[in-house]
Amino acid sequence: MTTSFTPTTTRDVLLRVTLPLSGVNFLNQAARALVATIGPALALEFSLSATQLGLLSAVFFVSYAAAQLPVGMAMDVFGVRRVQIFLSLVAAAGFTLCALATGPLSLAFGRFVTGCGISVGMIAMLTAHAQWVTRDKVAAMTGAGVFMASVGGLAATWPAQQILPQIGWRGVFWILAAGAIVVSTCIWWRMPDRTPAAPPGRGLRREMAEFGRIFANPTYLRIAPAIALLSGFSFVYGGLWAGPWLRDVGGFSDEPRAALLAVNMMGMMAGSLLMGQLASRLQRRGFSPMTAAYVAIGVSWVMQWLLICLPSQHPAVVGAIWFCLTFASAAGPSGYAALAQRFPPQIAGRVGTAINFTMLVLVFVLQNAIGWILDLWPRTESGGWATAGYGWALGLTVLLQTISTIALLWPTGKKS
Repeated sequence: MTTSFTPTTTRDVLLRVTLPLSGVNFLNQAARALVATIGPALALEFSLSATQLGLLSAVFFVSYAAAQLPVGMAMDVFGVRRVQIFLSLVAAAGFTLCALATGPLSLAFGRFVTGCGISVGMIAMLTAHAQWVTRDKVAAMTGAGVFMASVGGLAATWPAQQILPQIGWRGVFWILAAGAIVVSTCIWWRMPDRTPAAPPGRGLRREMAEFGRIFANPTYLRIAPAIALLSGFSFVYGGLWAGPWLRDVGGFSDEPRAALLAVNMMGMMAGSLLMGQLASRLQRRGFSPMTAAYVAIGVSWVMQWLLICLPSQHPAVVGAIWFCLTFASAAGPSGYAALAQRFPPQIAGRVGTAINFTMLVLVFVLQNAIGWILDLWPRTESGGWATAGYGWALGLTVLLQTISTIALLWPTGKKS
């Protein structure tokens, strides 16, 4: 079934495009935040080292990254709607495999399949909005969609911690599998189809060659690393290491740790909505589309330094710092939109997935690198990792952000 309804207003787009696609992002946020909640328990149950726990989480991003380029091309050729209907069912299969897992390897395989299924949720929204609304509204609409989707990340924190004793982690994965089937059905039933008209004479090889031109573009090389790193912090920390940090450095037990992870996700929710709105409003007033991203990069840099030199372990102080870090990271989609505007609309899906690919490679490297750093110190008596290791790990991400920001702001003679 292909709906013939054509959205004519922003409200129509919100209800028929943004809302169905935000369901995929709900699953995305829930899947990546869940390990931060259950990670410490998995580490103790399966005697996992920090490196092994990092790898278990990072394998999710391996498939996520591997799917970016072919799926980005598929969205440009076949349309967002058709691709997302199929991928939501793939996600359902991945969650089912996780629920049936008998050990770390089978769980990792389920995470791999899940990553393929939810690989382009945010980029799908970005691409669809570029097709249905004017340029100055893309960041705001995408931010609104990510805001709605962030409920998934929130659900994977304190609420997931509350139901774990009743249904176990397998039960959580069964719920996500059912949700993925519902999302696929909603996209099929509600979302209008807009399949791009393929230019004449273009074959698969020429379509794939566009990626080479994107990755070699000087503007992409200058802007993408800083934006990818900013957006990636929500994966690197919110998706895994925030939970262990709160336990080992903050000294919080399961209940307050889950509550602080929920605060962390609230930062993502608020930032997704407000930073997208800010970016669109500033662009309408003549500012650079990158302005909101510049501010967010500065905030996230400061927050990481505060985590390194944390003056207090009071829950309110800790919660405020993590809230601000994820709030700033949520400006990533506005940076994606700003960079995509510098390329032809016919390759919008590929530009978005190229940035996502770059971000996910960084996430995979950083999640594992942090695990390697933590394993340089002996495990604590409680089974956690040494406080000093977290300081060095944060120092690594601060250094990388400093380098990428210098490259971003380096004078080129062109207005950013």
